[in-house]
Amino acid sequence: MKVLFLGSPNFAKIVLNGILEAGHEVVAAICQPDRESGRGHKVQMCEVKKFALERKIKVLQFDKVSAHTEEIKALGWDVFVTASFGQILSREFLAMGLGLNVHPSLLPKLRGATPIQSALMQNLKSTGVTIQRMVYEVDAGDILKQEVVAIEDGDDYHSLENRLADVSVRLVCEALNDVEHGKAEFRPQEGVPTFTKLIKKEDGKLDFSRSAAENYGRVRAIAHNPGCYFEIGGQRVKVLKAAVASDNILYQPGQIVNDKNHFIIKCNASSLEILSLISPNGKVMDGKAFLNGLRGVEATD
Repeated sequence: MKVLFLGSPNFAKIVLNGILEAGHEVVAAICQPDRESGRGHKVQMCEVKKFALERKIKVLQFDKVSAHTEEIKALGWDVFVTASFGQILSREFLAMGLGLNVHPSLLPKLRGATPIQSALMQNLKSTGVTIQRMVYEVDAGDILKQEVVAIEDGDDYHSLENRLADVSVRLVCEALNDVEHGKAEFRPQEGVPTFTKLIKKEDGKLDFSRSAAENYGRVRAIAHNPGCYFEIGGQRVKVLKAAVASDNILYQPGQIVNDKNHFIIKCNASSLEILSLISPNGKVMDGKAFLNGLRGVEATD
């Protein structure tokens, strides 16, 4: 089949690669415009663009893709596939032909832009992948394929994203095959929808007045981006990995537990062990090494 692909980040790149390896022709990849990134404000290409250029696939970048329907229609495609695209498609765009969306959750649960992060932040035991028909309401289309994916205890965003992407590749290729051979059977979503929210930098601040489990979920979900942190001695410490530790009832939330071999901070329920971090001077350290360098500090700010 001739596929028009819309997506931008790493998850979308893995899906695009899977569609190509299944033998489908990708007529073009549409992705978000290049953005400035980092302290140097260097312009960066998204993962889909870099991959598409390597594979000699036509790349289109639009601030508002729905303003270019005539140009897109002229590409001559049978079906369009979206994965982590990040733009609302107009009714006019959707009317051009069948669209399939790859969404890494068990719809109608976790509709919206951050289903992987939200599953981890909520400490869910499972999530999944849904291939749905694109409709004007976000993530509300009928379901063609769906599969449960377990969330393992050691999962973080990267490990869970990779497993969900692998399942997504298989399901979207099965879906395209069904569409091509006239065997696609869609069913309505069932159950009460839940919704995710956009994640901001301030969401990365750990709050030790909350439970250790809540803080651990936050680290798993967004330590990679936009980052998790707390402040100690007036300086910011970025947390890379953490774990839930046993409760320490003699301490108050935010206090550092007296343990020379582990960097443990008391939370409202249980405690959080900081396994690895980036110190205020930018050095990556394990928690124990950082703890040994603290002098006269008994609590976070």
